[in-house]
Amino acid sequence: MDAKGASIGTRKLHLHILGSGSKGNCALVEAPEGLIMIDDGFSRREVLARMHRLGLDETRVRALVLTHEHSDHVSGVGVWCRKFDGTIWASAGTAEKRSYLACLPFIRFEAGDALEIAGVRIQTFSTSHDVANPIGLRFSCEEDAIGFVTDTGILSEAAMRELRDVRILALESNHDVAMLRGGSYPRMLQDRIASSRGHLSNAQAAEAAVDLVGEGTEQIVCMHISLENNRPSLAVRALAAALKAGLDDDLGCSATLRRTNPTRMLRIGAASQFEPMSFL
Repeated sequence: MDAKGASIGTRKLHLHILGSGSKGNCALVEAPEGLIMIDDGFSRREVLARMHRLGLDETRVRALVLTHEHSDHVSGVGVWCRKFDGTIWASAGTAEKRSYLACLPFIRFEAGDALEIAGVRIQTFSTSHDVANPIGLRFSCEEDAIGFVTDTGILSEAAMRELRDVRILALESNHDVAMLRGGSYPRMLQDRIASSRGHLSNAQAAEAAVDLVGEGTEQIVCMHISLENNRPSLAVRALAAALKAGLDDDLGCSATLRRTNPTRMLRIGAASQFEPMSFL
């Protein structure tokens, strides 16, 4: 047992985020049988460089799963797949929205389907974004679980159900509302971001986290943080305040969760657009 009381042996899954934000998105879930890539919005060279900085081997990637077709999530897929013999997955209608994806041998599925990849059960669920058929993901392997959701204006009942009490929760915390409304973006773009088909704000993420965090939750990662309309510290502090957690440093790399257990540690961090990060 570690200091948090969770058995190290139950930790079958790890999350590696190569980048999260408008400059590009790519993450990898590591399981005993290999790596599962989520989106690829970087060049192949950049993906390999970031993987190698985390000590990851590209030959262990068994599958690529797309959440939606926006270019910051898929621009690198075509080149990546030229030298990739794993399976590639996308929800129905997603690949067809990009000509350079439509010709690839995707395995199509519907949001709500469960996938079995590399010994991992992946439960998909619908998200709310201005694209064809966007999804979020819950990864499960034995007793371990990771929840992953970005690019959604709201969290549906299905999303809340699948994201609840995972050990690692990667949750969009895109913008601070005051910064967005007081910033330089034109009103139309502000409205699109703040809409039910846009992106979750810090406040929305914090409100959801109160319900999502359970006794099994050890880490929360603030995802897809806007460079113009947010700050990592704002996103982390919003979550900590909602959870009544005391932050241990300026950025909030860890916190004491007082809501359920005064001795339990909960790590609350923020994914970077530029530096790869691992969450074990």
